[in-house]
Amino acid sequence: MNISKQNWKSFLEEQKQICLRYDSLFVPINESLMVGISADLNSDPLNGLRHKSENGTTGWFIWAGEYSESEDFFKPLCAEHLIKIKPEIIKYLGLDVGFRFLVGKNNYEDVWFDKNVSEK
Repeated sequence: MNISKQNWKSFLEEQKQICLRYDSLFVPINESLMVGISADLNSDPLNGLRHKSENGTTGWFIWAGEYSESEDFFKPLCAEHLIKIKPEIIKYLGLDVGFRFLVGKNNYEDVWFDKNVSEK
């Protein structure tokens, strides 16, 4: 199933606002590229981390609960399909390389720049 381009574009203004709030360049992703996601995105908290885009990916890795170094922890998912799975995190996907987010219960939100990620 294809998510319409118009539906994706409806999130761009919110992404720009998040970037302004957290002093990030606005670096939109190509919604047809892949995001790495953990098998379970329903646990709390939900984490996101953006690396440099390479090999058909957006650079985003998103996981719930505890992080794992396991080789099969992240599975590829077309970014536009996150609208149906977790629409509340689409607003963070315009953040620049090196940014992270953590969202949880009771509207908890934390966004920060991780210098160690951006220098790799």
